[in-house]
Amino acid sequence: MGRNENPGMHEDVSPPTAEEAARVADFRAALRRFERQTERAARECGLTPRWYLLLLLVKGSPELNERSTVSELSQRLHLAQSTVTELVGRVQAAGLLRREQSTTDGRVAHLSLTDEGERRFAHAFRSLAAERRALRDIIGRLRD
Repeated sequence: MGRNENPGMHEDVSPPTAEEAARVADFRAALRRFERQTERAARECGLTPRWYLLLLLVKGSPELNERSTVSELSQRLHLAQSTVTELVGRVQAAGLLRREQSTTDGRVAHLSLTDEGERRFAHAFRSLAAERRALRDIIGRLRD
């Protein structure tokens, strides 16, 4: 096999049309713009981009109960539990998260936003409304 050959690539795959590639390129550019705007908004509210994402995932937990655990966050962030534990510790030390032991399982601690965490998160989140709308519009233009 030569240096440029990839065993996962097949000769019978048709290339995308210019229109297909342009739609995906527009989406990727919009996604990157959204990420950059999120980073900016987070920093303007005294949050790092990772802190903002952590607060978002706690506030927007799948159960809609505005709380999460380190294990749940680790799965959603696709990060090692030790990495998330360190991140949670820094956000908690900054006064943005509270940790409460589960009443049913002593091994589990539930995380939720403090009032200050809510305030900073809300400000950053609301300032990104236009960017979320723009990203939704671009996603709506994607089709296979």
